[in-house]
Amino acid sequence: MTDDNWYEVENVSELASPALMVWPARVENNIQHMLELADGNADRLRPHVKTHKMGEVVKMQGAAGITKFKCATIAEAEMTAEAGAKGVLVAYQPVGPNVERMLALVDKFPDTEFAALVDDEGVLGKVSECFSAAGKSLKLFLDVNCGMDRTGIVMGDEAAALCRKIVDAGGTKFGGLHIYDGHIHEVDPAERKAHFEKSYAPLAAFIESLRADGIELPVIVAGGSPTFAMHAGDAERVTGVPWECSPGTTAFWDAGYGANFPDLGFNAAAVLLMRVISKPNAGLLCLDLGNKAVAPERPLEGRVEFFGPLADAEPLGQSEEHLVVKTDKADDFSVGDVVYGLPGHICPTTALHMEVIVIREGKATGERWKVRARDRRLTI
Repeated sequence: MTDDNWYEVENVSELASPALMVWPARVENNIQHMLELADGNADRLRPHVKTHKMGEVVKMQGAAGITKFKCATIAEAEMTAEAGAKGVLVAYQPVGPNVERMLALVDKFPDTEFAALVDDEGVLGKVSECFSAAGKSLKLFLDVNCGMDRTGIVMGDEAAALCRKIVDAGGTKFGGLHIYDGHIHEVDPAERKAHFEKSYAPLAAFIESLRADGIELPVIVAGGSPTFAMHAGDAERVTGVPWECSPGTTAFWDAGYGANFPDLGFNAAAVLLMRVISKPNAGLLCLDLGNKAVAPERPLEGRVEFFGPLADAEPLGQSEEHLVVKTDKADDFSVGDVVYGLPGHICPTTALHMEVIVIREGKATGERWKVRARDRRLTI
């Protein structure tokens, strides 16, 4: 097998489709590349688990010296702690019953340090009340809005005041700042860096305002995959604050990131397996890859990137269990033929599969990894 057809599986006839397959060797290469970008310092990494939602990947990262992780749900936090993580940041503000669920996590996994985000004084009060009553403490990061306008608080006097309230509140410990920049995704690296610098321009003054109030930042957790190299660069030196990078897609990569961010140097490690299930008309193939098997939130043309002879196929329509494509190579295919492709967006695609098929040295060995944290609730 050559590098060009690395995705082909020798015993694919034994595998039912549609399915998601994962190459651990390629995942390991991506982990090592993450470390290289962080100058070999695993302490500067806090990767997000949302892409894979699997304890096996957390353990692989742990074997490389990575002990801290980021997640978005209580279920992901529980899965990550089960896999041996020493630190887990739920990058989400706990509301409703999730305040009590955070306390349950702390009780169940005493060897894991949990943290959460806050950008609202009312939520801070509820967390403080809950954890104080239990005689426990939860680390809280101020969630900073650096321009994405999804969550967080804009850097300024109000944000500084909330930091002070976190420091002074009972049942909490100030963890630092969390800054997510998902709005920065320019294809051109120079344009991406310019947007990055603009978004983080207020940070130095904000840090100084906190210091003037006697608040030292323990750490800044920042960024996603598109800006990973920038965060892994000299951000810590410039700010004088320890800096943890939190990419997620880097574990598996996908077609969208591969096309838009080739400068980052990661490789795809997860592939969709599908088959031709019908040839309904001239030049048409119907594949068993419906929107229940690949994330449908992107335009139809960007949902899957086909390998091999269907690389130029045009998707015409998708329903729950079917994907119809137009191709001038339709006559070269028979019903039942295997087709491989990369998901356009791997994170929500993984969540559509109960398990992934593990491929080692070009073969499926029978090993399966459960996508455990696709559920909203495990035990807590």
